[in-house]
Amino acid sequence: MEILFLEPVFKTMVWGGDRLRTEYGYDIPNDFTGECWAISAHPNGDCTIKNGTYKGKTLSWLWENKRHLFGNRSEQTFPLLVKIIDAKQDLSIQVHPSDSYAYTHENGALGKTECWYILDCDVNAEIVIGHNAKDKEELEYMIENDKWDELIRLRNIRKGDFFQINPGTVHAIKEGTLLLETQQNSDITYRLYDYGRLVDGKPRQLHIKESIDVINCPHKDAIIDDKIIKRNNCEIRELIKNKHYTLKKISIYNDGEITLNQDKDFMNISVIEGNGEIDKAPITKGDHFILCTGYGKFKLKGNMELIVSYID
Repeated sequence: MEILFLEPVFKTMVWGGDRLRTEYGYDIPNDFTGECWAISAHPNGDCTIKNGTYKGKTLSWLWENKRHLFGNRSEQTFPLLVKIIDAKQDLSIQVHPSDSYAYTHENGALGKTECWYILDCDVNAEIVIGHNAKDKEELEYMIENDKWDELIRLRNIRKGDFFQINPGTVHAIKEGTLLLETQQNSDITYRLYDYGRLVDGKPRQLHIKESIDVINCPHKDAIIDDKIIKRNNCEIRELIKNKHYTLKKISIYNDGEITLNQDKDFMNISVIEGNGEIDKAPITKGDHFILCTGYGKFKLKGNMELIVSYID
């Protein structure tokens, strides 16, 4: 059975940089490239298959026309979206809606549950997760009176950290952070605050009403139950398991090898460090591919780190 290797789609962002070129060797459009949509069938960034029978076809085309490759799943669209984000500057403080809110208010769209694996970051880097308002009334007061320093919660980050961002969670990636994001296939973001930043002389659109509607009060951190399995020269770390996705990080060192079983409807794999082989096919940092339904056992070999995502 073929492995589906994907051609990423790149996004220019006011806060983007050039690390997608310097770290991953991608041919990015400019030095303000903020996002690599690595595994995506979203209309705003639809990846193309690079190899084999379906070379040149988009992932959305495969989903529409060859659904058996994905276990004949019932979702209207390919359900997951994997990105690498390069934040040279701070992103806006934002929040995402739930499925039910998005369905009602965004023309039947999916909400956005997401998670972040920190690929690299500056010393003393921070991110925003959560807020300090005890209820909606206090939330509105703090927003209306620009009490952002009192409202938002900052936390320090290090390479290898992992965060789950549930809908209704105030969050922001801040400068000097490179991360891999796995999310529902949605592009809905409500911007709460943008530091007064101007783009082409104008402030970017904010979504204050929608943000207040969907922000959870009080904030509660998502529960993460990190599990680690160690084998000879290999380590498997389960980062998160919920109804939207399961994520695992696989580390292989000292030219180790491991045999795993692809028994899911599909399995997304991103090589985030190093290089090696999958079933004797060479893979390297920055490669992203899908193992389709029925692929069965596969062997990974080399010195590398990978992030695997699927739906249980």
